[in-house]
Parts: sequence; structure tokens; C-alpha cells
Amino acid sequence: MRKSNLFRYFKTSPEIIRLAVMLSIRFPLSLRNVEDLLHERGIEISHETVRFWWNRFGPMFAAEIRRKRANRMRGYSNWRWHLDEVFVKINGEMHYLSRAVDHEGEVLESYVTNRRDRKAALNFLRKSMKRYGEPEVIVTDLLRSYGAAMKVIGNADHQETGRWKTNRAENSHLPFRRRERAILRFRRTRTLQKFVSVHASVHNHFNRARHLYSRKKFKANCGAALAEWRDLGAA
Repeated sequence: MRKSNLFRYFKTSPEIIRLAVMLSIRFPLSLRNVEDLLHERGIEISHETVRFWWNRFGPMFAAEIRRKRANRMRGYSNWRWHLDEVFVKINGEMHYLSRAVDHEGEVLESYVTNRRDRKAALNFLRKSMKRYGEPEVIVTDLLRSYGAAMKVIGNADHQETGRWKTNRAENSHLPFRRRERAILRFRRTRTLQKFVSVHASVHNHFNRARHLYSRKKFKANCGAALAEWRDLGAA
């Protein structure tokens, strides 16, 4: 069955739309920064157009990237997940952004909630396992909500706890923090949940682990990631 064209009713070329969406998600830029960068390339659009494209195509691109990764990695049973949460303020109220990171440092799932109790941890674990399957080991900090949720799922024997064992998950918050400062924080919980889901998938796609490869192979991997990005949403 042939996939429908996502850009069918848009006069702007898909290449420009993909470029604008990539710049607004991948780099810590404001919408007006993206507008200025495209202006230097001879592309005249408004920052509100960038916002519309981000809201329209960002979740679609992220869902396609996430679906391909889930299908490719679901068969691996030796996964090691790292769970951690970070504090995020929305209109002066404290919320919690939880992340599940695999053993390679890629973000699997993000979940925003206003509590850190067993119910929130249980919903987060069920959502992650439904998409990626059950991991071999789950590493958490000393927060007791995770242990209580593990007992409900029946996965308590696979849990490891430690103060410094979740550093891999804590490091995954750094790109989000940089992007959060650029857009002057968030005003709605739904907007934050939408953004972190899209941002994590796009960051995973372009994160080529520069320190693990030679420059030649790193550039080849970056080229492959860009080529795959240009094919997203193609009919």
C-alpha cells in the first residue's frame, strides 16, 4: 500500500520543511533564529510558519524514527535500561520529566507527570515496555516509587539501584536543558510532553557517538543520518 504524501497541500518544497523542522528541534535555537538562518539561505518565511511546521510535521517525523528503532531493537533481550527524572517548572508549578535510556545512551521514552508516586512510575514503565518490550535489567536511583511499581509488574528481581548508576540517564537531560533555555521554558504540560517526545527521537537519530569512531567514519554516519532524514514522510 502506497503511503500518502504528507506535503501534498503545501506550496513549500519538502526539503525546506524538513530543514526548518530539523533546525528547530536539533539545535538550541529559537523560532526567530531559525527564521534568520533560512533568510541567509534565501528562504523567506515567518517564525510562525516554522512553529506551524514543527507542530505539524515534528511528531510525524519522530513517530517514524521511533517506529523504525522499536522494530529493529525489540528482539534484543539483553537491554539495560536506566531510569531517571528531572525537575521542570510549568507556570511556576513543579513537574517531573522521567526518561528511560538504554545501554547505548539513547532515549527510549519520556513521560511528564506532576507526581513521583507509584502510580506515575507504573504508568511510565508500562508505556515503555509496551513499545520496546521487557528489558533484562532496569537501573534506577533510590526513589522507592520505582521499586513499588516493579513489584506490581512482577519485575522486581531485574531492578538495580545505586546513587551513581543512573549517570547515563542524567546525561540525557543535558540536550533538553539547553533547548529549554533557548525557548524560555514551557507553559503547558501537553506542550512539554509533545516536545520531549519529538526532541528525544530526533536527537537519537543524529547522535552518532563522535567519540567512538574515527572522523572519516563519523562523517559517513552523519551523512547516512541526513540521507535518512530527507526520506522521512516521502510517499
